[in-house]
Amino acid sequence: MDPLIRTARVTGLLYLGLAVSGALGFLLIRSRLYAPDDAAATLANVVAHQSLARAGIAFELLTVLTQALVAVWFYRLFHAADRFAAGGIAAFGLANAIAVLSSAALLATALDAALDGEAGTVQLLYGISDNLWGVGALFFGLWLIPMGQVALRSGWLPRALGWLLIAGGIGYVLSAFLRYLTPDAQPIADLLAFPATAGEFWMIGYLLVRGVRRQATEHTSAPLEQVAA
Repeated sequence: MDPLIRTARVTGLLYLGLAVSGALGFLLIRSRLYAPDDAAATLANVVAHQSLARAGIAFELLTVLTQALVAVWFYRLFHAADRFAAGGIAAFGLANAIAVLSSAALLATALDAALDGEAGTVQLLYGISDNLWGVGALFFGLWLIPMGQVALRSGWLPRALGWLLIAGGIGYVLSAFLRYLTPDAQPIADLLAFPATAGEFWMIGYLLVRGVRRQATEHTSAPLEQVAA
């Protein structure tokens, strides 16, 4: 197997791990524990489901791990095509990881506070964690834009995927502002983020199944052949 294809598939596998861990930790587990408008309910949920709360922390740590690794692997994959865009993907991806790492620390502290019966503290910590994900949407969106640029400029990936990633990234960034400027418009914010979700799963599937287009392997092997000559 061509080394570039292997790198692409490892990147896709890490990206899939990021998607799964994020969905389980943030979308599934958090929704079963955190009641945004009811501190007593949040406390009761965390105390009654301590194992679930610990699993939520573990999944956030797994999100951090996979996010950091996939950011580095995207740079490894795309730096030969567009070093600046590849660096942007890595930088914004690592910023994502830091935001989620902070969230995981807050959830761990919230669990300790819950065991001490501090409902107000638990609610505050979960609220800050939730807002870290909310403001982190800036970086969740920003890292998709250079990803889309690489697809458009390099020809290694479908152009339609590139445009979808850029549109999704812009939508994600706008959704972060919309969440706080007009809280009642959350359905619109969710709609703005939909292209990002579609683009990310297309990217994951393409990397896992196809890797990159054949011209990418020819592009990266050409300099080596010139050196050998």
